[in-house]
Amino acid sequence: MSSQSLAQTWYMTQRQLMQILRQPVFVVISLIQPVIWLFLFGNLFRKVVELGGFGTTSYLDYLIPGIVVMSALGSSMWAGMGTLEEIERGTLNRFLTTPVSRNALMNANVVQTGISTALQSLVIILLGRAAGAAYPGGAVGLFVLVTASILLGTIFGALSNALGMLVRQRESIIGINTFLLLPLTFLSSSFMAPSQMPSWMSRVADFNPVNWAMVAGRSALNGNPDWGLVLGRGAALLALAAVAVWLSTRTFRSYQKSV
Repeated sequence: MSSQSLAQTWYMTQRQLMQILRQPVFVVISLIQPVIWLFLFGNLFRKVVELGGFGTTSYLDYLIPGIVVMSALGSSMWAGMGTLEEIERGTLNRFLTTPVSRNALMNANVVQTGISTALQSLVIILLGRAAGAAYPGGAVGLFVLVTASILLGTIFGALSNALGMLVRQRESIIGINTFLLLPLTFLSSSFMAPSQMPSWMSRVADFNPVNWAMVAGRSALNGNPDWGLVLGRGAALLALAAVAVWLSTRTFRSYQKSV
């Protein structure tokens, strides 16, 4: 990518970040659900670790990576709504008449999603620490967790953008996201250790990218990380993110030809 394309991508990213800053209420709202998971779920199920298989004696320690990843998933899946809004307002079409890089138009959304996911993850980590969670993996483990959540956010943010350009209907995006969100969440180790899940669910979770991010983050935060596991899941997320961004770009080119 050329320096000019990078500069244009950053300019378009700043534009999207400013839109978020002008409506800070949405930032606060996006943190309400993680807080509920943290303080209500964390206390409600705190004794479940006595069943074994969690790798820790604190359910809160087990839950934090799950909350970080689920928050990244939940926020990124709605990225297509922003793309659809720009299509409806004609903003995207006006940008198509300018010399701005077409890749910059799409990559800016991905970068903005990554930045938002990173900041959201850091807030959840700090809230978890305030609630008493421990992070034996230290700064390196936390970095891996945040990176995994960013990659997951990139995957579903790019796919959501592609979906927005394909269906161009809010109801369709809402319906598809609602249909996918709960299965992706519960067919993972977000709340329960794999050893305590039904065998068929644990097998399905092995193919769930949401679970890949959780496994990578939890392993890195462990006092004795399995770096082979971390790198394996991280590489899978990176590869899937590259495919999702490519698909989003291809979809944008198809949209461009249709206008």
